Amino acid sequence: MPTSRVALVTGGTGGIGTAICRKLAAMGHRVATNYRNEARATAWQQAMRASGCEVTIVPGDVASPEAAAAMVREVESRLGPVEILINNAGITRDTTFHRMSPEQWMEVINTNLNSCFNVTRPVIEGMRERRWGRIVQISSINGQKGQYGQANYAASKAGMHGFTISLAQENARFGITVNTVSPGYVATDMVMAVPEEVRAKIVAQIPVGRLGTPEEIAYAVAFFIPDEAAWITGSNLAINGGHYMGW
Repeated sequence: MPTSRVALVTGGTGGIGTAICRKLAAMGHRVATNYRNEARATAWQQAMRASGCEVTIVPGDVASPEAAAAMVREVESRLGPVEILINNAGITRDTTFHRMSPEQWMEVINTNLNSCFNVTRPVIEGMRERRWGRIVQISSINGQKGQYGQANYAASKAGMHGFTISLAQENARFGITVNTVSPGYVATDMVMAVPEEVRAKIVAQIPVGRLGTPEEIAYAVAFFIPDEAAWITGSNLAINGGHYMGW
């Protein structure tokens, strides 16, 4: 029977985050996620529980080093040391760069990229001491190819993989793997809110001929978690239906 470990998924109440929480729980792990809106998170937790998936929820703004550290402390006090960390939290503030405000730039960088430091820093020493850990960043196809109107988002998502490959080198000998998953366009609420004609243009560029599903992204994340994946570190797994094929 696989070992049950403590997994923290940031941004777990979103579309992809929910699928990741479900997948890790189905693998037998004890899963936690953070929230900023308690009422919404509690309703989400109850819906998950009704479907047979138990997830611990804790308050925490990943854009704040202090709040992120407090979030990790609460998870560890309730479940035990964090052994699996999925840095999934992300936002967009789309506009062309010549119109972008400093606030639009910093909000995205703080939530998407600085959060990787804020959440990983409080767990990395424990992982090194225990000589086991799994860290996965959820980046994006647009961190690989760029996207009109997303200089802030693309920069944050590209930066996540730079973080990954440096951390992977530093911690490989401690039994810690660090990898990135870069989803393409997935049928989340955010993407489905895009006008239908715009979505149709996106789908037309995807060789597989459809949007991805959150469950397909969760499967890619889960691939990196078992002991059998211990020799895979510093990798980026692009999962985008063939939309962008890098080397």
